[in-house]
Amino acid sequence: MAAVLTLTAALAISGCSDSSEGPAKPSMKVSGAFMPQPVNDKMAGAFMVIENDSKTADKLTGVTSTLSDDLQIHETKDQKMQQVPSLDVPANGELRLERGGNHVMFMGLKSTPKVGDKVTVELRFEKADPVKVELDVKERTYTAQAPASTAGDAH
Repeated sequence: MAAVLTLTAALAISGCSDSSEGPAKPSMKVSGAFMPQPVNDKMAGAFMVIENDSKTADKLTGVTSTLSDDLQIHETKDQKMQQVPSLDVPANGELRLERGGNHVMFMGLKSTPKVGDKVTVELRFEKADPVKVELDVKERTYTAQAPASTAGDAH
């Protein structure tokens, strides 16, 4: 009986620690990452879907790449683009970075990638570990298709 009570108490305590900041960090998955081929070496955009399957909300706080020393997180509101310090990645939800919406901007490219190239970026979050992502360089007119409801399962 004492063993059952001890186990019950341990489970209750661990359950309480989960509701605060608990040891479990959010884990991010990225799909559909691409960059339209830049027109010149001045700027480029990056688009993707960041999925958060955890119960903990997080924030995208930064992006780095060897292609540029100046990567910015941009929010689009009322058809106006502005740099922001972070974007929310909701618990059990996703952050869509897409044309005409929120996105990542590369300013002052060190080279101009061509269609078929891959550009590596590292996404940084407030809580989750950094995630390395390969952006496929696509034609300038490329637009990602909306994923089917099971698209998140394929990796």
